[in-house]
Amino acid sequence: MSEQVLPFYLVCDESASMDGEPLDAINNELPKIHQEIASNPIVADKARFSMVGFSDTAEVLLPLTDLGDIDSLPMLSSRGLTSYGAAFSLLRQAITTDIAELKQAGHTPFRPTVFFLTDGQPNDYGWEDAYGELVSPNFTARPHILAFGFGDVEHQTLTRIATFRAFVAQTGVSPAQALSEFARQLTKSIVRSATLSASNPANAPQLVLPHENVPGFTVLAADPV
Repeated sequence: MSEQVLPFYLVCDESASMDGEPLDAINNELPKIHQEIASNPIVADKARFSMVGFSDTAEVLLPLTDLGDIDSLPMLSSRGLTSYGAAFSLLRQAITTDIAELKQAGHTPFRPTVFFLTDGQPNDYGWEDAYGELVSPNFTARPHILAFGFGDVEHQTLTRIATFRAFVAQTGVSPAQALSEFARQLTKSIVRSATLSASNPANAPQLVLPHENVPGFTVLAADPV
């Protein structure tokens, strides 16, 4: 029997500017995400989760997997400059492979959702080309992208990346506080999407239901893609 699954991707900036509190905060919150998602029976049957870390290069830290099947999540570490092009190129490749494998296994994948987290500005020119390929209508598995930024993130770039909604941490909010709310946002989005898809499967491939207001963050208007 075909099973509907939710592919979610956490794409995180591992550049040098993230060293210290930002990455420490993320690494501290990831086990909470894992525990909450994997322990929810509604979500455990549907959610598939992947992690991508990026700087000068990008790597899949956790291939798309059922969180209930793993004991711990990988740790992020600071390395290199902020390079968005490598992240978007790798993400497109990963999503292409993941969706093909899910379909081959007889599953019905929902439209992928990406949580893109960064505190910097891209140091690479031409990253827009890789981004354009990722969100192009010609890419049948193109994802929804929610962009979360804090610190010195460039707001204009953040809104260009977000295809659905962009969030920027408010002044005076520490990375730990902001990322704690981000973890709750991620978990709630997966729970809500999985729950509603069970009652309305016809709309499942398009479902992505983040909260409009995330404590500690200001919502920015996403540019149309």
